[in-house]
Amino acid sequence: MTSEQVTRAARHFAQARRDAVRFETLPADCKIPDIAGGYAVQQALHDTLGIPVSGYKIGCTTDVMQKFLKIGHPCGGSIQETDIHLSPVALPHDRFRRVGVECEIAVRLGHDLPADNAPFDREAVSSAVASCMAAIEIVDDRYVDYSKLDAPTLIADDFFGAGCVLGEPRTDWRSLDLAGTAASMTVNRVEVGNGIGSHVMGHPFEALAWLATTLARRSNGLKRGQIVLTGSIVETQWVHAGDHVTVTVDGLGAAEVRFT
Repeated sequence: MTSEQVTRAARHFAQARRDAVRFETLPADCKIPDIAGGYAVQQALHDTLGIPVSGYKIGCTTDVMQKFLKIGHPCGGSIQETDIHLSPVALPHDRFRRVGVECEIAVRLGHDLPADNAPFDREAVSSAVASCMAAIEIVDDRYVDYSKLDAPTLIADDFFGAGCVLGEPRTDWRSLDLAGTAASMTVNRVEVGNGIGSHVMGHPFEALAWLATTLARRSNGLKRGQIVLTGSIVETQWVHAGDHVTVTVDGLGAAEVRFT
């Protein structure tokens, strides 16, 4: 894509968000041809919106989510500073087009993972993790029909990302077996899914290493203080006004959100 095409595509996504309308498709003159183009448009979208990025989410890191979305590889998206919430929190249901929730293990970085140090493996990224926490990713189906959109187009719009709810941070996470730890999600106190940390690419930090290496190819890398959601352990659940959602991760506690 040319820089002009990237800018035009980003403006289409930004306008759809500002107008709170469902996105259908890009004009032919700024279609996104590949994954690299998707990430370029994503960066331009956040530049256009003018809201700081304080973290990242990773989609399709588990078999359940790859089957759900029919995309066989991880996909990254940005999290805006204004969309990070601390548990427990109440959020307006009508703030979203079609809101969903996901069950995550999140990390906060204690120091940078600079691009010059790439590629990263699990051991390299673990040294940068200051804390881990249970988290709810908030996703938003902002589309007329997302099944008709390809991965590059979804990546450009942050891969459904609409924020997160974070539980209490645990700085003693090294005492936990994050691969073996169990996680579950309830909606109105009814369990809707469960799994373990190893469902995320074998270990949540494998997803973190993938993201750090991917960002190194297109930016200065991950930064100290940023949040990373490593991927949903259970299938996305679409929720309604009045629903109360809880994600529980053994050893990390819980995160809660109610949609009003």
